Amino acid sequence: MKSFRPKDGSGEPPAPGRNGERDFHGEKPSNQTHASSTDPDARLYKKSPGSAAKLCHMGHVVMENRNGLVVAAEMTPATGTAEREAAVAMVEELAAGQHMTMGADKAYDTADFVAEMRRLGVTPHVSQHTNGRRSAIDGRTTRHPGYAISVRVRKRIEEVFGWIKTVGGLRKTRHRGTALVGWVFTLAAAAYNVVRIPKLLAAAV
Repeated sequence: MKSFRPKDGSGEPPAPGRNGERDFHGEKPSNQTHASSTDPDARLYKKSPGSAAKLCHMGHVVMENRNGLVVAAEMTPATGTAEREAAVAMVEELAAGQHMTMGADKAYDTADFVAEMRRLGVTPHVSQHTNGRRSAIDGRTTRHPGYAISVRVRKRIEEVFGWIKTVGGLRKTRHRGTALVGWVFTLAAAAYNVVRIPKLLAAAV
């Protein structure tokens, strides 16, 4: 965060020394006015209201529900729409004319995302966001038994992210730039599959 400096060159520099303190008082940092001097691709982002904003990149994966394996991974700058945009890009490549379903949490329950999935011939098994607004998912989707299964199983994607952060070492990146961080992220996702496949084979015997 010490590298997140005003783009116009103003702001107090860090104090002298190897890890000098920096006074942020009086500043209102945002991605429009500030940028990291060490990783310009990083963006200030917070996952939920009330949580601390951090400089980060955003990693995305698509998991197939039957075995919990990662079938697509992508790294993007951290923005409020990055999750849905990355999902559309990855699913578009995976679908390739075949019918499939797409399970996702309430953050994907938007009219634009649901419409894009249907345009691609993909059934959007998205958790309904009904708190104070109308869901983009209606009875055409929720009445099928497969919807409830997808909504339940899709939570296993957190196991992928948990493994990548802890075992894969990406809770805190050691590299700079979306391209390089994305390469490491994809490698970690592939390693997750390599670890999981022997367990699936053993269970099938």
